[in-house]
Amino acid sequence: MRGIARTVDSDAAPAFARAAAGWPARGHGVGLRKEHYAAFSRQQPGVDWLEVISENFFEPGGNPRRVLRRVRERYPVVLHGVSLSIGSADDSEGAAGELEAYLDRLAALCAEVEPAWVSDHLSWGTSGGRNSHDLLPLPYTAEALDHVVARVARVQERLGRRLLLENVSSYLTFRASEMSEWEFLAEVARRADCGILLDLNNVHVSAHNHGFDALAYLEGLPAERVGQYHLAGHRRLGGLLLDTHDHPVPDPVWALYRAALQRIGPRPTLIEWDDHIPPLRRLVQESARARAIEAQELAPAARPRREGPVRG
Repeated sequence: MRGIARTVDSDAAPAFARAAAGWPARGHGVGLRKEHYAAFSRQQPGVDWLEVISENFFEPGGNPRRVLRRVRERYPVVLHGVSLSIGSADDSEGAAGELEAYLDRLAALCAEVEPAWVSDHLSWGTSGGRNSHDLLPLPYTAEALDHVVARVARVQERLGRRLLLENVSSYLTFRASEMSEWEFLAEVARRADCGILLDLNNVHVSAHNHGFDALAYLEGLPAERVGQYHLAGHRRLGGLLLDTHDHPVPDPVWALYRAALQRIGPRPTLIEWDDHIPPLRRLVQESARARAIEAQELAPAARPRREGPVRG
């Protein structure tokens, strides 16, 4: 599929090409999920690009890869991984081999799909040959920072491209932490020369759970390193908020999106909806709302607007 980016028949293609080269282009996308394979094969919904979960398309044969090839002919695509475990401290020979095998498969998928960029999470989930299948937070220490920076550099060298790292939601913190989450994320991006996928729902969820100021999080990030936004829903369990991706984007997250547009600027924005997945038209409606909010905030006469409380 070499050269396919030149044949994408979409008004969003030029802006998206700029995003791939730098970050700060606009555009609105949704995730490609199996529940919508048939809909995407029959129609071309009004979104600018699609995000796919990398690991779901590693196998070169089968229906998922076939669907991805067809979709890629009509839309730009970004790859979003969930299994890189960039913060893992397992330095055993077996873990190193598993990482290399993972990167081989990811590199092969990149070579075929030619994604605008590749992202994963600032987290860990593997140790001692076991996989928690979760996105676990890190202690925010100088030692952990050195470790993550070295691993990001290794991954970027292997893939031949910059990586975007996403902030994760969390439900505990480490007493050993020496800095805030946003300070840690900003320093990883600066030292490793990578980008940031800013998940605003995760910021809101963690701000609520840990009692920090969501606006301080935004203000602490280098705007030039932010390459994409994620918007999603969550639900409440007792006194906690859980990042479930099974609801519409709630008002506090829309408010935080407005704040991010004002403080950081427009970036490619994705609506995440991974459970209790609605019809595709409903997902596209959420994306259209994000597009409308962006237009409002970027209008010359725009003033700060809030749809609900921002602080956690």
